[in-house]
Amino acid sequence: MAISPISGNTSAATYAVIRNPGESTTKQAGRKSSPAECETCKNRKYQDGSDEGNVSFKAAAHIDPKASAARVMSHEKEHVSNAYKKAAEGNGKVMSCNVSLKTAVCPECGRTYVAGGTTATQIKYFNEENPYQKEMKSSDAANKYLGMNYDAAV
Repeated sequence: MAISPISGNTSAATYAVIRNPGESTTKQAGRKSSPAECETCKNRKYQDGSDEGNVSFKAAAHIDPKASAARVMSHEKEHVSNAYKKAAEGNGKVMSCNVSLKTAVCPECGRTYVAGGTTATQIKYFNEENPYQKEMKSSDAANKYLGMNYDAAV
């Protein structure tokens, strides 16, 4: 924690506690503190709420607001990677993956930061033992794919 004078004044009574070094010490109108002095940003923690076991942020951890976008996106990409791994292990195919990041504005200092993210994946599994799947394959072969590739010698 560093201490910095407010508004360039050097009298002892006007010093502010710098909780976020490297941030602006300018306080926006209508805000409680500047980004450098913001207690809320200093104490903000991120935690994964999914039931997936092998991803980061299972235990709450602080992320610097400047790095929040990169760290949250990296975490969400872990979920995407796990979906591909799960599909490969279970004779499946990833049909779609969608990653969304959510932003918010700090009520104390007015800084915009990435507040979290979600990953939605859709995996299609192929069950060759299912009688309906077998019937669909034979029906497709007879009705859709028979004669699609025609080679003729001239």
